[in-house]
Amino acid sequence: MLNGWDFVLIGLAAFFGGAVNALAGGGTLITFPMLTAVGIPPVAANVTNTVALCPGYLGGTLAQLKDLRDQKKRVLLYTPAAVIGGVAGGILLLNTGERLFAELIPFLILLASLLLAVADPLRAFLSRRSGGPASADQMTTAAVLPVGLAAVYGGYFGAGLSVIVLAVLGLMLNESLTRLNALKQLISFSVNVAAAVFFVFSGSVVWPAAAVMAVCALGGGVAGGKLAGRIKPEVLRRIVVVIGLAISIYYFVK
Repeated sequence: MLNGWDFVLIGLAAFFGGAVNALAGGGTLITFPMLTAVGIPPVAANVTNTVALCPGYLGGTLAQLKDLRDQKKRVLLYTPAAVIGGVAGGILLLNTGERLFAELIPFLILLASLLLAVADPLRAFLSRRSGGPASADQMTTAAVLPVGLAAVYGGYFGAGLSVIVLAVLGLMLNESLTRLNALKQLISFSVNVAAAVFFVFSGSVVWPAAAVMAVCALGGGVAGGKLAGRIKPEVLRRIVVVIGLAISIYYFVK
């Protein structure tokens, strides 16, 4: 049973997680460990975290709609793969069991931290590689499978999903980084919402915690947006990577 102090800690973590997501990404590495720290079982913590962070993904997608308007074919191709993969990952999570998932936590957090660490070099590589807007014949269905597999991971855990999706899109499509980012945002949003809708009916969501987190994460996202010009995302990302690595080491020792 959560007490007042637990809600304060969860709210603060969600606020900073929302701000980090707005500035650099990786907010889940702050919110998920806090949920487990206040006593919420790992699977329920992951489910609650997914549901609570949906508003942030929606905001990011709406902000980049203009870069999706002339990518309708891609949207129609990748969104179903993201939804199916997100639900599949959610089903996999709920059938993993608390004990096994708890044993996987340090590996998942370590993987997410490493993905976040390569985000800047990956963006630089994709920026050098990207060309102008792709023509219709450059659109390929070959990316559907890797996008779907990334979505399964996202529905299962979620941290680092955006980096995985961006890598898949950037390596398979000859496209500008701005348009790739818009696609990445939509796919991540679709995965998150699909998993969240599935989790809503699972009975595993800790609703009081999810409600507090949703409000605080939204506030953190707004604050992060206002600080975007004052804080270097790469610096913040490095800090989050260090925090993630420290948390993974803690879970390995624990």
